[in-house]
Amino acid sequence: MFQAGWGEPATAANRTRTTTSVNRSHTRTTDNRPTVFRIEERGASMTSVSRPRPEDIRAAMADYVSNVHGAYARVALTYPPAVQGGLPLLAAPFTVVAAGARNLHVIATGDRLAAPRGPEVSADYEQDGMAWTLRFLDPVVLPALGTAETGERPDPGSVRRVVGIGGHHYHLVVRPGSDLTAHHATHAGTGLANAHLSAARDYESILARSSDPGLVDELAAADTAGLTRAHGLLACALAPWSEGVKSAAASGNRREVRRALLAALRRDG
Repeated sequence: MFQAGWGEPATAANRTRTTTSVNRSHTRTTDNRPTVFRIEERGASMTSVSRPRPEDIRAAMADYVSNVHGAYARVALTYPPAVQGGLPLLAAPFTVVAAGARNLHVIATGDRLAAPRGPEVSADYEQDGMAWTLRFLDPVVLPALGTAETGERPDPGSVRRVVGIGGHHYHLVVRPGSDLTAHHATHAGTGLANAHLSAARDYESILARSSDPGLVDELAAADTAGLTRAHGLLACALAPWSEGVKSAAASGNRREVRRALLAALRRDG
């Protein structure tokens, strides 16, 4: 369970500008005083005490997100520019929310969120053609997070509803410390890139076989935004004759919906 909390902005004693993997990294408090996260190239070091300082946890999270995005970019940049431009993390600036509920959630979204208030800490980053704002939320900043997950199992949908996020580019659930490593981040970022690239290839094939390109664009947008129900309904509209598409849509698995739709269009379209 995430218990440490993100705490107050780092003090002047640890304001060290990073010059490693992140080109620009600074935090903002509500009075716009800059506070710089310290990020080490091989991972933010944690203190040896049993309860790490909030600024150490924030630094580790910032480094983890940077490593996820670095791995994502290494895969994406092997593809042509037109393909890269269609990937959600490379297409436009976005926000990453680190939300501490019963579990620790890392959510990337293109949704526009209200400006930080009170004790909330946020940070801006640019790296490998990506630009994002990292925001830290816990029950001190957003009390509803304290009851967002009532069971032992993670509840990503509930956490997103509490934060107010509709569409998301990715949603990771991690354990503080043990999962915030460069190795774990590399696996996560590589998997995300391959999933996004697979989706892009599928939609190119669907578009080539569909008579309604506008509906295909809406389908792809719903997938990128994580709108599972809308995605299923649009797929059914593109292949209303297909029982396979209807079955996949009922499963709530967008990847299976894409594959079923593409198979239906290849066979019957």
